Amino acid sequence: MTMKTQMIDAGFAAFRLSGLHRALAPLTRGHGVILTFHRVRPTGPQVTGFAPNRLLEITPEFLEEAILVTRRLGFEIVTLAEGCRRLAQGGPRFAVLTFDDGYRDTREFALPVLERREAPFTVFFVPGFIERTARLWWIELEEALRRLDEAAIETDGGGLRLPTRTLAEKNAAFARIYWALRARPEQELLDGVGALAQRAGLDMSAISRALFLDWEEAIAFSRSPLVTTGAHTMTHRMLAKWPAEMARAEMAQSKAALEARFGRQVDAFAYPVGDPTSAGPREFEMAGAVGFSCAVTTRPGMVFPEPAARFGQRTLAGRGSLGDAALRGSVRPVEPRAKVECRSEPCGPEVRPPRQARSSTALPQLGKLRLVGAGGQP
Repeated sequence: MTMKTQMIDAGFAAFRLSGLHRALAPLTRGHGVILTFHRVRPTGPQVTGFAPNRLLEITPEFLEEAILVTRRLGFEIVTLAEGCRRLAQGGPRFAVLTFDDGYRDTREFALPVLERREAPFTVFFVPGFIERTARLWWIELEEALRRLDEAAIETDGGGLRLPTRTLAEKNAAFARIYWALRARPEQELLDGVGALAQRAGLDMSAISRALFLDWEEAIAFSRSPLVTTGAHTMTHRMLAKWPAEMARAEMAQSKAALEARFGRQVDAFAYPVGDPTSAGPREFEMAGAVGFSCAVTTRPGMVFPEPAARFGQRTLAGRGSLGDAALRGSVRPVEPRAKVECRSEPCGPEVRPPRQARSSTALPQLGKLRLVGAGGQP
């Protein structure tokens, strides 16, 4: 758990003990919440020991409990399109469930829970993951450090040489390298992690096949009546770190590729990583320009119907004390993850916003509630 997470936990604990969360609920609970999930799978040997990306995982049991708690707290689970409509027109408080990247376990372990609980959800696909051509640099880094006894990287910002023999050394090296490279241009990050992966002899194509659905599987998955399909760029780029032409192409090509394969309009978009260093005003404008009507980031906060707001937030959902506390009955606006814009087109295929909202001005902010202590990784 990071110092930031510990401080947030302590603050919310004090807030709950004071009783202020009840008194201030009408002002702080927001109009809705968008939850972000990545991987959903049973706990087992594969997620013990060195597993720095475990913060992106939850169990099927946790997902089911999260759905029950969300409903018990008075949120109706709706589609992303319906959530956007309610911000424009009003309506009961809502929650939107979103799953990033198109992991195989979303279909294998999350879908049965979602079907049993009749909970609609959005999956943001990356065509490059489906085709095994995009880089999974955060997984490459984990798997390389698992195999190596020493990690050395060189970037324009300097070099690092770190021991990685013990579990503690591997965890320390992962955090040090991860944040050092995240602060650099993304190409440097890809080059640095790629060199480590090559030194470790990783077969990333095999790892991608194990992790992600292929096109045939993704198309079949998308036919579930509960699924809304969204785009997540072609290759999971942190768009703000790239020239405008490349960023726009990542958005537009992912939309076109998914529409061609799925045979339906794709109106929703999620910015990879989604923090201020990965997506900003330039990318928000681009999303509307290439035809998306709803777009989500990972910015903190609940969703409030403020017409002047340009984006909404999603909240990362994963393991940890934040999630544990939420499941004990406390809904908290921490590290949401979605920027939601409703533009001149419908906010998804199911629902069309009211005429006065269908202009070039983006609609209210959608916030994401963090049910679990997930960190800020992809």
